[in-house]
Amino acid sequence: MGFFTADLCDNFSEKTEVLGPDFKFYGGNKKFKGEIITVKLDKNNKDLAALLKNNNGVGKVVVVDVNMRYFAVVGDNLMKFANDNKYEGIIVNGYVRDTITTKEFDIGLVAKGTCPRKYIPVQDGQIGVPLVIDEVEVNSGDYIYVDVDGIVICKEKLV
Repeated sequence: MGFFTADLCDNFSEKTEVLGPDFKFYGGNKKFKGEIITVKLDKNNKDLAALLKNNNGVGKVVVVDVNMRYFAVVGDNLMKFANDNKYEGIIVNGYVRDTITTKEFDIGLVAKGTCPRKYIPVQDGQIGVPLVIDEVEVNSGDYIYVDVDGIVICKEKLV
């Protein structure tokens, strides 16, 4: 994959935003990019699961915000859906679980941390809504570039 986030920030400084340093890798791929699909959840992952299970993810990265509530919203089942539908990766402003297994899938998974529990009661989420993560506005249709140096968001495809 022909990019490095440091080079993107150097070469396109006026076009790039960078998410904070607290994200960690939990997927099998530590370098990925794609067009963003935003998902806003209130603890329960029903709508995220439906998106990953029922849509073609080629060239797409799902960015999920759960307001840092301490419940896991991605685990091995959702990673299987994402892998089966060829998503490039998932970024979670929150928590994930089953991380021994999630690392076996050859897609990216980045989150703030882990939590063993999920939220059982079904709650609706929102897809395609603006998010603010680490003071950076993230919209569906924006582009994201991820490697071990960081997470870069931009309004247009750079590479």
